[in-house]
Amino acid sequence: MASARLFDFKGDLKGQVDLPASLFESAVNRAVLYDAVRMYLANRRSGTAKTKGRSEVLFSKRKPYRQKGTGRARAGKRSSPIWRGGGVVFGPHQRDYRIAIPKKMKRLALKSALSDKGQGESVVVVEGLSMEEPKTKRFNDFLRTAGLGNRKILFVVDNYDENVFKSTRNIPGVEFIVSRNINAYEVLRADLLLLTKEALSSLEEVFAS
Repeated sequence: MASARLFDFKGDLKGQVDLPASLFESAVNRAVLYDAVRMYLANRRSGTAKTKGRSEVLFSKRKPYRQKGTGRARAGKRSSPIWRGGGVVFGPHQRDYRIAIPKKMKRLALKSALSDKGQGESVVVVEGLSMEEPKTKRFNDFLRTAGLGNRKILFVVDNYDENVFKSTRNIPGVEFIVSRNINAYEVLRADLLLLTKEALSSLEEVFAS
């Protein structure tokens, strides 16, 4: 059975905790992970890049100069792409980049990502997390004492806590996320998955089926 190191919030090692087999012992499906990451990145794109074509550029429609007798090439409008300030040929236009995959594939991708971390011994659990006020130094001291510093960490909690969020947001490499919002992309891009005991139970309750 997959297991993870268990720390208290002082950074002291308390032992090992068993990880749910339904989440952390699945076969890693690379194809599904690819589709999930592709979907996540595509859905983050705004698709607002836009250039004006020759019909959208604000210029007079009169000819710049007469057709014959000037010695220059014929010109019909100043909005032509070959003129400075004219329309752009084949430029980007606003579009929706969003793609979708079935819910079962999303869940399978998450289980694959979690299993990849579990098999790589990159999962750590913390208990007794309690902060009465935002204190970045206190959370940083925990990471240093536990030997988790200078790594890209995805910190997963069961419920949003303003004090905990504000304590982690200024620490380089630490990303804060609520368990119900976790996704395969965020899990994969982290070096280490740090969960509270409550978040581990919440993950099992929501995603294990």
